[in-house]
Amino acid sequence: MSLPADPEQLFASIYDELKRLAHAQLAGRAPRTLCTTALVHEAYIKLIRGDAGVQDRQHFVSLVVRAMRQILSDAARRKLAEKRGGDVAMVTLDSAQHDDKPSNGIEVLALEQAIDRLRGVHERLASVVEMHFYGGLSFHDVADLIGVTERTVQRDWLAARVLLERDLEGVR
Repeated sequence: MSLPADPEQLFASIYDELKRLAHAQLAGRAPRTLCTTALVHEAYIKLIRGDAGVQDRQHFVSLVVRAMRQILSDAARRKLAEKRGGDVAMVTLDSAQHDDKPSNGIEVLALEQAIDRLRGVHERLASVVEMHFYGGLSFHDVADLIGVTERTVQRDWLAARVLLERDLEGVR
């Protein structure tokens, strides 16, 4: 797929995919004030304001997923500030559940910080977590986007989970 040079055309060309990614991010952990369409549009506005030069499809999807993650994180921070810790969504990277949706465990903001620390050590592992966990992309799709094998993405996912769980010990 060749990418349009104009960000608006690029956005329009993969709008449906972005809505699917946003739906995956909102499933089970959505602030009541955000809907799928609003999250996609806020992410787009964030990208346009940031003037990030899009290199390729993988880079664009990565930027959109990261922008969505930041928007959800900001919403969680606002909610935490309003309620002083009450009713903040809890998430875990526990893959025992087939769909990797939040169950019990780690607060959203602690996970956000742990992913940022992981990015400082290993960029690809953090990208795999963002694309799979936050973006809802399959290992196959992540592999296609970042240009590695599906097995490598699976190994990266497992390694990232171990590193994040170690980082988050004591937060639970």
